[in-house]
Amino acid sequence: MKLTKALPALALVAALPLSVAGCTGGAPGGEQTSAPQDTTAAQEIRFLIGQPEEPADLELVKADIKKFESVNPGITVKLDVLPSDNIRTVMQTQLRSGQGPDVFGYDTGPGFAGALAKAGLLYDLTDAYAKNSWPIYDFAKERVTFDGKIVGVPTQLEEVGLFYNKDLFKKFGLAQPKNLDDLRAAARTLADNKIIPFAVSDKEGWQGGHLLSMALSSEVGSDGMDALLGGQTPWDSPPVVASLNLWDEFNKAGFLPPSPTAVNYDNGNALFYSGKAAMNPTGSWHAIDLERNVKFDVGFIPFPASSGPGIFSGGLGSGTFVSASTKKADAAIKFLDYQMTAEHGRWSVEKLQDIPAFPVDTAGIKTSPLFSQVLADTAKLAEGSGDFGYNIDVLTTDAFNNAMWKGMQGILTEQATPEEVAANLQKNFAKSAKK
Repeated sequence: MKLTKALPALALVAALPLSVAGCTGGAPGGEQTSAPQDTTAAQEIRFLIGQPEEPADLELVKADIKKFESVNPGITVKLDVLPSDNIRTVMQTQLRSGQGPDVFGYDTGPGFAGALAKAGLLYDLTDAYAKNSWPIYDFAKERVTFDGKIVGVPTQLEEVGLFYNKDLFKKFGLAQPKNLDDLRAAARTLADNKIIPFAVSDKEGWQGGHLLSMALSSEVGSDGMDALLGGQTPWDSPPVVASLNLWDEFNKAGFLPPSPTAVNYDNGNALFYSGKAAMNPTGSWHAIDLERNVKFDVGFIPFPASSGPGIFSGGLGSGTFVSASTKKADAAIKFLDYQMTAEHGRWSVEKLQDIPAFPVDTAGIKTSPLFSQVLADTAKLAEGSGDFGYNIDVLTTDAFNNAMWKGMQGILTEQATPEEVAANLQKNFAKSAKK
């Protein structure tokens, strides 16, 4: 984990077609309907983000803001930080009241940025893209495009899979799982030796979406996920039920922490850090925290499928957005433009282990073998090579996501069956398709 090596030159090139739809409050043709703009020479913009998992990351962000201010005299950035779990509620309240930040980090896709765009709360950045020639991958740009208007800057590519403690696996004579039966057998051995097989946490709810995403993507492949998200295959079909049932099975077999819906994200990670749990089903954004917090060797694999090793769920995670009510649009766009530079892209990779949604030359950057693997995998994602599934919640509506999150919690508390949850997913998907 702690070893470093130089990475080869890496140019991430995109080709993943994704379709989204919605509406925003910007005027057609790029003409912006917004608040009267502040034209004074000295301006302060408010930038709101979710609390990073590690204090060191927050200090890096602060240092980066100071660098932006040094090359943009007259603009200062006031950083506001909220607990990540509060961002969704607080953000919508602030934006609707006209008291929101000028710039903020938020998740992409119809259920997140799309909902804000539909309410007319996001600034139309279409003209800014054209003026500044931002090199965002086309597939990522589509994830922040609603009703023909680009309303955000995608900032992070990611993949979701299974981190595992190689030292614990070696201690108990376990090989890397090559299929679902291998995974079951390894989990049974670990549980019999008083090790929690999976550090599953689902108190916040969103983690359940990742659990379904990785199991389902591996089982049906990208074509199967496309069929589900495109409406050709219903969400109450057998593969969906089977993927939901898998987590029901694992929970009842004692492979998860007791009462996983009472375990929050940080405490779930702590189980893995401490060696009390052997596997952690989560995303590639977690690699840097593992590097800082564990001494054992960590592997990262796709969630296994019944017939083979499975595939990673990959795609776009977060983005940066501008409030439709900002009075400092020019300064906010300069801040976004700074984040699109080649230098800033390398900084994001090297310091935060974030993978920007535009081409980055990583030659000479030193990082851990674990993150080197993540970079190589994500390069395939951007190139459109290899088979990748999807993290479902960034491609579906708010109503569908709530049904998925609450449904997984219902399964893990034995208050709902996989069949009931799948039927509710299909019901909400069909409702959304009619709108």
